[in-house]
Amino acid sequence: MTRVQVIARDNGAGLSRDLAILARALGEAGFEVTLSAIGAGGLRRQATLLKRQAQVAWRRWHGGEYAGRFDVNLMDERGRPDYLPLARRNVLLPHPEWFDEADRPRLDAFDRVYTKTRHAVPIFEALGCRAEFVGFTSFDRRLPDVAREPMFFHLGGRSINKGSQPLLDLWLRKPHWPMLTMVQRTPLQRPAQLPGNVRLIDDYLDDAELQRLQNRHLFHLCPSETEGFGHHLVEGMSVGAIVLTTDAPPMNEMVAADCGVRAAYSRTGMQRLATTYFVDPVALEAGVEHLLALDAEERCRRSGAARAWWEANDRAFRQRLADAVTALASS
Repeated sequence: MTRVQVIARDNGAGLSRDLAILARALGEAGFEVTLSAIGAGGLRRQATLLKRQAQVAWRRWHGGEYAGRFDVNLMDERGRPDYLPLARRNVLLPHPEWFDEADRPRLDAFDRVYTKTRHAVPIFEALGCRAEFVGFTSFDRRLPDVAREPMFFHLGGRSINKGSQPLLDLWLRKPHWPMLTMVQRTPLQRPAQLPGNVRLIDDYLDDAELQRLQNRHLFHLCPSETEGFGHHLVEGMSVGAIVLTTDAPPMNEMVAADCGVRAAYSRTGMQRLATTYFVDPVALEAGVEHLLALDAEERCRRSGAARAWWEANDRAFRQRLADAVTALASS
């Protein structure tokens, strides 16, 4: 049986979700999976033990003797050189917008870079990597028994890249619009008193309640500046939400025109290796107006198309990941 170690920081947010998704996908594909969740209590102790073993393996590796325990290491977001000797093959799954320059001189140590978006392939090929698109998936958040209502939802969380401020600024100019519920931990520029059609949840929210909110709201607003993958977009599609996002890569890889709405950007910037795309306020307003104008039949059609996209993407990712790991382990 092919032995795979998945290594990432357990940050209680996106990377923790990645660990669970990778472990499940690899385990269901028949691989023997070990999680090294760095900074995660009991798993931290496991990671410390593995690191000590890696230090021994490193010395033997440089002496010309392979001492690895695993066939393949998958390192999510960051390269961790201490773990390299523990596997015969090493893979990095990076996020361009969070790429650490300390990892640049280590890229030659990786047999492959697996990318979560097609957009990221040429970014890492330009750095001399053997980059291969495998894609990614999100958790299935659908609750079929929760009725969808034509209201608006934004999940910004702790991220600075979700376009939260332009959304709030827009709603402040539109007090006659339907309710916008924002789950946002990062501080925003806002008046002391929010209008009656804005509900801001800026403290702890139980995951069950978050899931209920995701399902209850038919329209999810995700005008991201950049994404490593886009869990909040893809989780939205898993519940059959009609997602509005920025018409720029990689966001427009996830949200097709037949199941969502894409708003143009007005300017760009850079965040590490990623280009950032700032949604145009006029296009954002037009996109919301477009959602408001959809009739019941079109809402149903786009909602169904969103769910169908999630299901097809989930299947395709699992197959691509299994095929890629199998091919690399046997090489």
